[in-house]
Amino acid sequence: MAVVDVNELVDRVVAGSRPHIARALTLVESSRPADRERTRQLLRLLAPHTGGAIRVGVSGVPGAGKSTFIDAMGCRLVDEHHHKVAVLAIDPSSANTGGSILGDRTRMGELADRADAFVRPSPSGGSLGGVARATREAIVVMEAAGYDVVMIETVGVGQSEVAVSGMVDTFLLLSVAGTGDQLQGIKKGILELADVVAVNKADGENAANAREAARNLRQAMRMVSSAEDGRKVPVVTCSAVTGEGLDDVWKAVLDHRAWLVENGSLESRRTAQQHEWMWSIIRNQINDSLDGDPQIQSRAEAVGEQIDSGACDALDGAEEVLRVFAERVPQFEWAQSGAEK
Repeated sequence: MAVVDVNELVDRVVAGSRPHIARALTLVESSRPADRERTRQLLRLLAPHTGGAIRVGVSGVPGAGKSTFIDAMGCRLVDEHHHKVAVLAIDPSSANTGGSILGDRTRMGELADRADAFVRPSPSGGSLGGVARATREAIVVMEAAGYDVVMIETVGVGQSEVAVSGMVDTFLLLSVAGTGDQLQGIKKGILELADVVAVNKADGENAANAREAARNLRQAMRMVSSAEDGRKVPVVTCSAVTGEGLDDVWKAVLDHRAWLVENGSLESRRTAQQHEWMWSIIRNQINDSLDGDPQIQSRAEAVGEQIDSGACDALDGAEEVLRVFAERVPQFEWAQSGAEK
């Protein structure tokens, strides 16, 4: 991409210029060393304009209608509650080929057309669990641009949910009735992450099934929720098609945020997220160094050939590659290769 004037970009992002917001997001998604240095500068300058948004992670079993729900909820928040809504949709497509990267914009077409909404599919780019590596940085950009609700849609139920829960204030689990076992596909670990649970598609002939699914989930939540904080995770029903229950879902999100503020958990949660971000940056830089250093890659290829021939096993091979990495550490230009605040 063309050389970016970071100071001008910051001014335009804070002013809410959509082309410059898109340019800033493209910058933070770049893995080029020079762009990572500009990203660090960008995020430091944007930081004073951030921190006030409501951050919501949206997850759910396949078929729960996450994109349709976000589209309907986002439109309601913009039209009736006068929020500015940003959606960061983690896309499992390749960061190189693009894949189905426009899928979420298609499914969220109504919201994407709103002047006070911004929908951004973010390629996972091979990140652990399918979570876009630049998602945290993208949150900073959107908050600085004046979006007071930032929603992150995950790719499914799995490792990505754990990562996203470490980026948001409220983790919303979306479920659906009418699929046989109402709890099928929802792992205990995901239920433990949930701050709010919503059973979607509660309309027409499926309304009764949705109410039954909600009752089952309330029982499940009592089994997995900790009683130490004294809070019961609410389970509500809604329909992204008719709009019924969407206000109940949003009220549950706001009630959870108010609870966090009241007991001081919001500040401690944001601090914990900074710690997670720091370690994410450290791991990413180490991975970049392993992947980008010719000597390490050359030794790894040689070790791979030895494993193929049976001359060594994975344990010995890993030890050899790590030894070369340790020898190469002083050569790495850490300040140039990454690191955002």
